[in-house]
Amino acid sequence: MKKILFVFILAFVSSTGFGQKVDFSGSWKINHEKSDLSDQFSMAPHNITLAQEDNSLLVEKHSTWRDQERTTNDKFTLDGQECENPGFRDSIKKSTAVWNEDKSILKISSKIPMRDGGEMAIVEEYQMDGNNLVIISSRSSSYGESSEKFVFDKE
Repeated sequence: MKKILFVFILAFVSSTGFGQKVDFSGSWKINHEKSDLSDQFSMAPHNITLAQEDNSLLVEKHSTWRDQERTTNDKFTLDGQECENPGFRDSIKKSTAVWNEDKSILKISSKIPMRDGGEMAIVEEYQMDGNNLVIISSRSSSYGESSEKFVFDKE
C-alpha cells in the first residue's frame, strides 16, 4: 500500500510541472552586454513590463525613437486567435500568440501594413533563460530583414 501511495504522489508531483506555461510577468530592463543588437538600427526596448493572466499577455514597451521616448501597449490572447493593436502611425497591427509544445516559448507573429503598400512581418519568441527574459525578434519588409536577441534583467 505504501508503494502505491508513493507512486501516486510521485506521479502527481511530476505531472504538476509538466506543460505549465511560463509566467513572464514583471518589469524588465534590457541588458546590453548579454543582448545581440543590430549595429545600425535596433528595435530593442530599454524597459518592458509584462502582465500575464490565464489567456492574455499585456506588453508595455518603453523605447527611444529618433531621440524621443516612445511607449507601446499591446494586448495578446494566448490561444492563437488574431489580436489587433495599434501599429505605426494610424495602422493596425494584427498578431497571433501561440505556445510551443512544452509551453516554454511564446511565439508572437505580427503583421503591420506599410506606407509602400507592403507589410512588415515581426516574429518575437519570448522565453526564460535562468532569471533572464529573452526575446528573439526578427522582422522583414520591403526595406530588408533583421533579427536581434534582447536579454532583460528583472527589476
